Amino acid sequence: MNETQTHTTSQEKLNIHPVIRRLLEKRELNELGIAEFLSWDLKAMPDLTKMLDTQKAAQRIISAITNGERVGIYGDYDVDGTTSCALFHHFFEMVDMPVDLIQPSRFVEGYGLHPSSIDKAIEMGIEVLITVDCGISNNEAAEYAGLRGLDLIITDHHKDARDTMPEAFAVVNPNRRDEPDDSPLKVLAGVGVAFAICWEVKKQLEASGETVPSLYPLLQWVAMGTVCDMAPLTPLNLKLVRHGLKQMHCSTYPGVLKFFTKEEREAKFVPSEKLGFNIGPLINSKGRLDHPEMALECLIAKDLDRAHECYSHLEISNRERKIITSEVFKSASEQVLKTMDGDEHLVSMVYDKEWHEGVVGIVASRLVETYKAPALVFTDAEEKGIVKASCRSAGDLDLFSMLKAQEHLFVKFGGHKAAAGLSMPKENLAQLRQNLTQYLKQVPSIERTVQDYYDLEIEPHEINPRLLKELEMLEPFGMGNEKPLFRVKGLSLASFDLLKEVHVRWNFKSSTGAFFKGISFNYVDKFGVKSPDDLFEASQSDEDLYVYCQLAINRYRGNEYIQLMVNRIETE
Repeated sequence: MNETQTHTTSQEKLNIHPVIRRLLEKRELNELGIAEFLSWDLKAMPDLTKMLDTQKAAQRIISAITNGERVGIYGDYDVDGTTSCALFHHFFEMVDMPVDLIQPSRFVEGYGLHPSSIDKAIEMGIEVLITVDCGISNNEAAEYAGLRGLDLIITDHHKDARDTMPEAFAVVNPNRRDEPDDSPLKVLAGVGVAFAICWEVKKQLEASGETVPSLYPLLQWVAMGTVCDMAPLTPLNLKLVRHGLKQMHCSTYPGVLKFFTKEEREAKFVPSEKLGFNIGPLINSKGRLDHPEMALECLIAKDLDRAHECYSHLEISNRERKIITSEVFKSASEQVLKTMDGDEHLVSMVYDKEWHEGVVGIVASRLVETYKAPALVFTDAEEKGIVKASCRSAGDLDLFSMLKAQEHLFVKFGGHKAAAGLSMPKENLAQLRQNLTQYLKQVPSIERTVQDYYDLEIEPHEINPRLLKELEMLEPFGMGNEKPLFRVKGLSLASFDLLKEVHVRWNFKSSTGAFFKGISFNYVDKFGVKSPDDLFEASQSDEDLYVYCQLAINRYRGNEYIQLMVNRIETE
């Protein structure tokens, strides 16, 4: 990782747009804090290899390389797991070591490592199996691996929540119970942990006199997995993701380059939204509907033709996924509305045996966005009488802790503060709803609901190309570094158009005569917003409008213009 381009901003260089400065000062950042936040300096990162068992895992991997033992990588089927598999694949290519990649099916094996997975690895002749983004809760599978003589290296980042840790050859996880509480590495996604293992292997190999290529290109996979898994964007993850994003438009990996149009490659700037709203859903789409292997095949493709073939499958799956998601969300939303009885809405907990389990996580997220409360979306599991759910938090609620208190009702449970998954007997649904309702009544509303907020109020005249360009300095956006939401006063609504009956294209005019284009996706179906007709009528009556929006540059066919990504519009 010798490309340590710093971009570190010293005090004399902090000539930044007034809006940017107000934003950062609102975050209580002084000059040194601003410089650290904007820093690209990889040398200033904490040592990624300081996690427990990292050296032990690396030594075992090097032993396998030296002795020609067969190594397998076992990864989860989401973006974090898939990019972790891709990262290890490309790393082992660098050291001329072939590896076998194994991913379970959401619908056959389900999440995590299972005894059947151990059997499969042994049948393939694998002697060292490395998990990525899973394994910390799979004690039974780890014990079985030991009984069968398979050396298991668990790399994960999920909470270590079982009574005991799995007994494996090595367990590398910044969130294992005996890691320091103040470790800066706790924020790593699964792919960040995988990268740390590769970094330690490289260090040990080079200490013995071998030459290993730079790992810098692997940061592209770290960026994908970190942003898409919504890992907290602390200074550590910001640096890793920035350097990964920086390489993508000119990537040497066909499986990365295929996700970018010619226009996007020429723009030479990759916004994090490209990962979260385009690349991530495409990679996830196969694992949500059938088997994730085509997504992984795309990421490890040797040439653009193979990448294109795999990418086409992802596009088809993603279109199908969108249709299914829309249908399930509509049904789930109808259930939520029926449960509202005039009292405060505490939790969106819904169930239907017909819902496709591959999209319940997306639906849960949309329910949180729509109804501002935590959401649990259940459907039937394969086992008779068992239901499974994807759960999403709202506000600052620690979803993991809330569900951990109900663990006696579950068959399986795992996750973290913002998201979790569980399965349980169907007969426990009513009890769980009652328990969660009672629990949430004791939590202050501000902690368990999505708050309507904005970061800063700005004037229309402050929206200019310089501001848009400097907003890019704050990238990547995501968990813990959300894209700023502005409140703009002084705009009137000149006109609007409906697109596909659910989206709205807005045309705003300022008092100085400047025009701004705006867009709201899925606005018509949004809960609790004013209709475009009412807003237009209010604007014509000279009522002040407050436009809550993010700012973006719309690039299309060589042209660029500023676009307001409108969240909501309010009147006085």
